[in-house]
Amino acid sequence: MLKRIIQFSMHNALMVVLVALLLAAVGLQSLQKINIDAIPDLSDVQVIVKTQYPGQSPEQVEQQVTYPLSGLLMSVPGVTAVRGYSFYSDSYVYVIFDDDTDMYWARARVMEYLSQAKQILPDSVSSNIGPDASGVGWIYQYALTDTSGTYDLAQLKSLQDFYLKPELQSVAGVSEIASVGGMINSFQVELDPLKLARYKLTTAEVVSAIQTHNGEIGAGVMEQAETEFMLRVRGYLSDIGDFEKIPLPVKNQANIAVTLKDVAIIHRGPVMRRGIAELDGKGEVVGGIVVMRSGENAQQVIQQVKAKIEQLSAGLPQGVSIKSVYDRSQFIQASVDHLWHKLLLEMALVAGVLLIFLLHVRSAIVALIILPLSLLMSLLLMQQLSITANIMSLGGIAIAIGALVDAAIVMIENMHKHVEEFVHQHQQQPDATQRWQLATISAQQVGPALFWSLIIITVSFFPVFALHGQEGKLFTPLALTKSFAMAASALLAITLIPVLMGWWVKGKIISEKANPISRVCIFLYRPLLKQALRFPKLIVLLALLIVASAWYPLKQLGYEFMPRIDEGTLMYMPTTQPGISVGKAAQLLQQTDRIIKTLPEVESVFGKIGRADTATDPAPLTMVETTINLKPKSEWREGLTLDDLIAELDAKIQIPGLTNAWVQPIKTRIDMLSTGIKTPLAMSLSGDDPQQLEQIATQVESVLKTLPTTASVVTQRSAQGNYIDIQPRLSELGQYGMTLQQFNQLLQTAVGGSAIGEVIKGKERYPINVRFLRDYRDSVESLKELPIITPAGAYIPLQKLADINIATGPAMLKSENARPITRVLIETKDVSVGEYIQQAAPLLAQKVSLPARYSLSWSGAYQSIERVNKRMQQIIPVTLVIVLLLLFICLQSWRQSLMVLLTLPLAVTGSLWMMWYWQLHFSVAAAVGMIALAGVAAEFGVVMLVYLNQACQSMASPSQFTQAIIAGAVQRIRPKVMTVATIVLSLLPVLMQQGVGYEVMQPIAAPMIGGMILAPLASLFVIPVLYKLMLKPKDAKSKS
Repeated sequence: MLKRIIQFSMHNALMVVLVALLLAAVGLQSLQKINIDAIPDLSDVQVIVKTQYPGQSPEQVEQQVTYPLSGLLMSVPGVTAVRGYSFYSDSYVYVIFDDDTDMYWARARVMEYLSQAKQILPDSVSSNIGPDASGVGWIYQYALTDTSGTYDLAQLKSLQDFYLKPELQSVAGVSEIASVGGMINSFQVELDPLKLARYKLTTAEVVSAIQTHNGEIGAGVMEQAETEFMLRVRGYLSDIGDFEKIPLPVKNQANIAVTLKDVAIIHRGPVMRRGIAELDGKGEVVGGIVVMRSGENAQQVIQQVKAKIEQLSAGLPQGVSIKSVYDRSQFIQASVDHLWHKLLLEMALVAGVLLIFLLHVRSAIVALIILPLSLLMSLLLMQQLSITANIMSLGGIAIAIGALVDAAIVMIENMHKHVEEFVHQHQQQPDATQRWQLATISAQQVGPALFWSLIIITVSFFPVFALHGQEGKLFTPLALTKSFAMAASALLAITLIPVLMGWWVKGKIISEKANPISRVCIFLYRPLLKQALRFPKLIVLLALLIVASAWYPLKQLGYEFMPRIDEGTLMYMPTTQPGISVGKAAQLLQQTDRIIKTLPEVESVFGKIGRADTATDPAPLTMVETTINLKPKSEWREGLTLDDLIAELDAKIQIPGLTNAWVQPIKTRIDMLSTGIKTPLAMSLSGDDPQQLEQIATQVESVLKTLPTTASVVTQRSAQGNYIDIQPRLSELGQYGMTLQQFNQLLQTAVGGSAIGEVIKGKERYPINVRFLRDYRDSVESLKELPIITPAGAYIPLQKLADINIATGPAMLKSENARPITRVLIETKDVSVGEYIQQAAPLLAQKVSLPARYSLSWSGAYQSIERVNKRMQQIIPVTLVIVLLLLFICLQSWRQSLMVLLTLPLAVTGSLWMMWYWQLHFSVAAAVGMIALAGVAAEFGVVMLVYLNQACQSMASPSQFTQAIIAGAVQRIRPKVMTVATIVLSLLPVLMQQGVGYEVMQPIAAPMIGGMILAPLASLFVIPVLYKLMLKPKDAKSKS
């Protein structure tokens, strides 16, 4: 069939060329439309449910909101995990779905289940789902600063919330603009309980009076003098004077009106905040986070946001400016540009190899044409399938460049051989018709085998497609684009390349004997092959010994899930002391930011402690996330590396109560949302009692600290918040005619404060808060004397109605699948994650005992490693069987198919030694490199067997079997060397690069290059030897 396709292409040459040009044009158009990002979106399909329960402790939020919601949402179809976070006043529930779930379907189902939640939640609580963004949606951050000193944090916050935020949210592709830091201004109504008692007023009556005197209505229309007037009643409260004039429902003998100012002090003040932002150690600022809608083009959205910010900057007050503090487009541009440059360099190197070996410009051009065409066809498929252009998808093409020209090289070299034979026989150059016939014969001889070889390379990537989770999302784009490119190359090899050979491969062609490189290769190879065929069993033994030597590097290699990617930006995420106050948090943030900014390599430092105003940020007040923008490495001190910089920063920041951690922003947000942790490794503990979990976690922490390979180990402690417990005495409440509900409501308003409404000023909204004067609630002693107004109008000190004690309790509660969970965060040193687990697991089993209903498990990268190992054990044997079947279809011989498979361990051995030399860990990236190598090594074997079969077919008698093997192998040495040279040289830029994304591509390229050292040896020596040992002359001749 393949020969008929080649024949059809040669008979319809013009149509083939036009179709190729059309595909190239559409590919160029796709290049303009394709989404661009730095790395694939590795986050889970998630829906976030945020619920506010104002004034409630984490325990109350957990019991009344988070736990019921988690239990309800676990039954949503497709859900794999439900993670709950309970804070003071807030609940976050993260609903994680299967990877193949459509996000908007998931959101619709969660909304459907939330409609049932009203029956199980408190009356005053309502739940909302978060933005339609992925875990890597934070693409841009900015800070709003005032250099003039005119505007305070509350005014800057108003500018952000009511000017910038609505405008930026209108940008296409933006899901949400989240504010962080600053202060929300409010109208504070502080009641004097003694004056309330004097006028026999309750707090409820005061609240009602404020609410009934704050509103506007329309009163219809009226016509007068042929003009229509719309009536409106202006009643919104707008300033402190309006509040003071509010009349209160007081009856007295003098009939004197009592207003709000008679019983309260009204002033402007900030509401309680749970997040702080700071810039460069110079003080607090207001920040904004651009959250991108899932599936959008990050590069394009950021450009549009920056253009909008530039437009809005003209409307800011004098002295106020917007500074970019995190811009992912810089990382995206650097990574994509770096890959494009590598692709161009690889193409140039391949072109050089072709010119040197063929010494024929037209032939080199024919072979090179396959590169841009395969690339454009791949881009076309990427755009149609919504695959983002990033370091992984473009990296798939980068590692395929050398292999893409294999088919063209072999075909062109075969045609050179036929032209050389024609000239030798006819003593003249072929004319156009004869050249066309030679091109057809040359393509049909090797085309089918080359086609099947390229298909085998594609099929060998099946194990990569079987990966799930983060590893699947990271490497599947690479496998897809490499497969697209190889499939395009295979298609072009049997259609366009034969046509171009017939048209362009003409003129004087230097014979292989006259080619100096070919002569050198034959001179070196022929005697070695003769010796190998004289002692075939010795060669097999040597091959087995080489394979056995792989045991040493395999034992030396460490294990890791995925290499760290240098994003060009660092994040400082220390673990702080639990129970930290807002004031202390701000001081600590500024102190660390100022230290970080002292390093000359640091461009800017944007610190955040606590959470932003978004459901995508379930951070407690103790969580620091400081974004460190670094200058270009060309401006760094000479010889300084990223690890050196981190070590220097770590040495500078040694503050009691802080445990340092230095991470990458994108990767960390993915890890935190997918595994719930911010370090590569953690020990997860689940059970019934958070306090018991903390005790077990402390034991685990102590044991792990004894390991020399532990860099840091910190327990995510939950039971460390400070509380003032008020336990009402029901008998005393009954004595004064109060119910527990009345008592609770009074305390909630008097101490915690109640948000009873809003002051509306155009687009701006400012909350109204009612509470008692500060003197009655600023200490435990003042709380004891807090006047409690009874229904009869008397006031009783709080300590006569309740017991008041200081206690500790959880500042935040975490759960997974409605079960409390605590984690011990672990940073390793000098070993990989896999090696660390091997050291720590037996020690923990020996020294930590667990009560019933409690369990320990490794989480983070370990889970991914286990998942990958299990999937590989299942899919690799199946893939090998499929490859064997394809080899049989191609070679029509089980023995020859087995020969190809037997040479693969040699190639893998070369991979392991190269990884050992480069001191790389074994990872999913390295496994992908080996899988890619296996396909290329199989192609080498197939091509060699095709040449051997052709040589044996022409032998006159069985006695010439060995000579035929030598002839088939030696006479085709040039295409084999060219193939190896193009693949190795095309991979060298990937291996040697030091730009953005090299950490992932290097572990892929290293095993491929190492294998390319031994794979050709297997093809050049082992396969001819096995051919002689496993086949009889008559079998070889009949199978040819």
